[in-house]
Amino acid sequence: MIDGTGQPPARNQAIWIQGDKILRVTAANQEVPEGAKVIDCRGKTIIPGLISAHSHLGQTDGTRRGPEHYTRDNIIRQLRQYQAYGVTTVVSLGTNLPLFYALRDEAREGKLPGADPLGADRGIGAVMGAPGVMLQNNVDQIDRPTTPEEARAAVRAAHARGTDYIKMWVDSRNMMPAIPAPVYQAVIDEAHRLKLQVFAHIFTLHDAKALVDSGLDVIAHGVRDKPVDEAFIAAMKAKGTGYIATLALDDAFYVYADRPAWMEQSFFQQALQPELKKQLDDPRWREQTLADRSLNAAREAVRMNQRNLVTLYRAGVRVGFGTDSGAFPLRIPGFAEHRELDLMIQAGLSPLEAITIATGDTAKLLKLDDRGVLAAGKRADLLVLDGDPTAEPAALHRIHAVWQRGQRVAGPVTEFTP
Repeated sequence: MIDGTGQPPARNQAIWIQGDKILRVTAANQEVPEGAKVIDCRGKTIIPGLISAHSHLGQTDGTRRGPEHYTRDNIIRQLRQYQAYGVTTVVSLGTNLPLFYALRDEAREGKLPGADPLGADRGIGAVMGAPGVMLQNNVDQIDRPTTPEEARAAVRAAHARGTDYIKMWVDSRNMMPAIPAPVYQAVIDEAHRLKLQVFAHIFTLHDAKALVDSGLDVIAHGVRDKPVDEAFIAAMKAKGTGYIATLALDDAFYVYADRPAWMEQSFFQQALQPELKKQLDDPRWREQTLADRSLNAAREAVRMNQRNLVTLYRAGVRVGFGTDSGAFPLRIPGFAEHRELDLMIQAGLSPLEAITIATGDTAKLLKLDDRGVLAAGKRADLLVLDGDPTAEPAALHRIHAVWQRGQRVAGPVTEFTP
């Protein structure tokens, strides 16, 4: 058992579940009371359900992207796919429509299939800046305030709708319009007044430094333009700022065109909708993708992101887990989270460190005290794996069963149809 706290794996454990919660964790040789159901997991490893703190719901379907896909059926399909891949909690970090709140409330009542969704409302960006205009009924679904007063009003409106978090896009690369500092400072100040955490999309160290100094709670993408420096590390630790690398984001630009051997395995193939599978199998798509000169920049961004992740983690910065899955078709729900774990381990983190980040550490970052670790009183969200991922990281891909709220909700991914 890997409990999500960072402690070494414990052997021969019994996890006692009553209702939707873990009653206690004991040695496996305890006497079983009459009437209890025993699930024999000898030879397997149990870890907490994965938590993605940066994903997006209802933006994609097959190879297509747009707000027209923000439908009940499509979102439930995605939540079920996350769940099948062991992601039991998902934060849809912006670009959400009013439907989100109805679905989230159903999930809280245990009436919605799939991963448990949390969200960051519409999100706040710059006029003509990131993210690109997402139109719903000819109205941009992103709030784009131009003054501190408008920024505070946008935060208050999101709070009134019931948002869990606030999301901003702050990206000044390539002369891209970015939210002015007085405006994003007003977003942060108003959110904190309302007891809401603020996450920000960034790319550069320059933007990340400015946001940390302004009191941002979580950097929602890794710094990818240059190595982080001691001043940045010291500021993050002093402020307690969280950091989510999303290594799989830039990796998705090229990895499927590279056609690694694991793409032939069922663990990947089961995550593909037919339209997307057809695209990835098309030699012309692969040739055109590999001819894109921007891929070299994406490959370098992944390398820099991996380097900075390890540097920050080893320095004691609070690190969380996310992938930007669901934002574009190639950021595949559920599978992207496992690709992220692989990239974290390849960067130099141990499998135990990566699993702890994706479970207990992310629960802490999101201030979710009811999940993320296997302990008495916590939600019974867990994965049963065939094998020991601390000895063989590929065991993370051998999901035997997924449990959520004390119920078995999925088996091997081969049982799932996207």
